[in-house]
Amino acid sequence: VQLQASGGGLVQAGGSLQLSCAASGRTISNINMGWFRQTPGKEREFVAAITWTGTNTYYADSVKGRFTISRDSAKRTVFLSMNRAKPEDTAVYYCAAGIHQGRYADYWGQGTQVTVSS
Repeated sequence: VQLQASGGGLVQAGGSLQLSCAASGRTISNINMGWFRQTPGKEREFVAAITWTGTNTYYADSVKGRFTISRDSAKRTVFLSMNRAKPEDTAVYYCAAGIHQGRYADYWGQGTQVTVSS
């Protein structure tokens, strides 16, 4: 499975940004997808995840109410809509698939930098 993330960039505090992650390769039915993020010197942390059907979503407390995860299963793409961005959201965001308990994943995409200016 290959994951291609896009959409990172610079946004002002309070603004919005949308990340996308397209999956390709072998069939990944019934697999959840989501996002982690990492800042220098810190461990990668869970941000959000969504089940294959999109029925269930999960969020880190730090982004709950501000970020929304969604997916287009037909296009094998997952989105992360970041609203009311904060400087502390600045990080490299990684797309992931096959997430286990919000701690690790079976597949990782390359990171995309998100910078929130104050």
